[in-house]
Amino acid sequence: MPPYAGPPVPRHGDPAGTLRLLGWLALAIALIVLDHRGGWLSKLRADATLAVQPLWRIAAMPSEIGAQLRSGAATRAQLQRENESLRNALLVSGARIARLQTAAGDNLRLAGMLGVVRREGFDVQLVPILDVDLDPTHQRLVLDAGSRDGVRMGQSAVDAGGLLGQIVAVMPTTSTLLLLTDPDHAVPVLVQRNGIRLVAYGTGRSDRIELANVPTSGDVRVGDRIVTSGLGGRFPPGFPVGTVNQLRPDESRAFLVGELRPAAQLDRGRDVLLLRRVIAAPSPPAPAAPEASTPATGVQATGAQATAEPQR
Repeated sequence: MPPYAGPPVPRHGDPAGTLRLLGWLALAIALIVLDHRGGWLSKLRADATLAVQPLWRIAAMPSEIGAQLRSGAATRAQLQRENESLRNALLVSGARIARLQTAAGDNLRLAGMLGVVRREGFDVQLVPILDVDLDPTHQRLVLDAGSRDGVRMGQSAVDAGGLLGQIVAVMPTTSTLLLLTDPDHAVPVLVQRNGIRLVAYGTGRSDRIELANVPTSGDVRVGDRIVTSGLGGRFPPGFPVGTVNQLRPDESRAFLVGELRPAAQLDRGRDVLLLRRVIAAPSPPAPAAPEASTPATGVQATGAQATAEPQR
């Protein structure tokens, strides 16, 4: 084309393109009319949606897996925290239950101890145990009471089961209790069933006391209860010492040796009862005497007073 020629003149109209456009429009109108009347296009869309649904699930799977992992991690951490909290609460509850059981046991022991001394009519002093002598050859307790608290040498100690021992050393604030099972301890006793007098000795073991020099002809049997006799005035009479578990001949074969199971709980408890004195029972009032027998009335009062004095 020569350079001086002007721009090309546009060609008006394209019969082929117009026909294609008209054809597409007609097809669209026909599809709309058919879908409106028969609904087949909606079914086609539903089938297509059903066909591509697995693809949607596959596409959403990474997001669902991530959400499940985050939820599982949060749930596991929460369960660990709850488990730790429950474990701590269980430990605290166990400690409280153990403490309550200990307190209940102490209350039962104290009630039993006080019941014994009330039946026997003794004035007592409740003293806590401060320490235990760790020497295996000794059976002694250190008590948290001394001369300032009224503790004195030779004072007897008991618990709910029976006799524990006696005080052998007194300091201003502490005292030492020699138990029945100490090898240096001896106590006059008798068989409760028939009154045979014997002597019980400590063996160094908290679960055994021995009766020495039991006559072979003496009526001592396994199962007999042994109580204090009161001889010597150191221990009050009638307190349980132990029960005969076994009788065997000694080395000379002339006497028997009896093994006793202590009645008192020598290796348990946190308190002991120290006996102070016998509480004198009030004497009954003397009957009124006639006026004519005034001297006799004085004699009767004197006799009642003399009877009450030994009890104190």
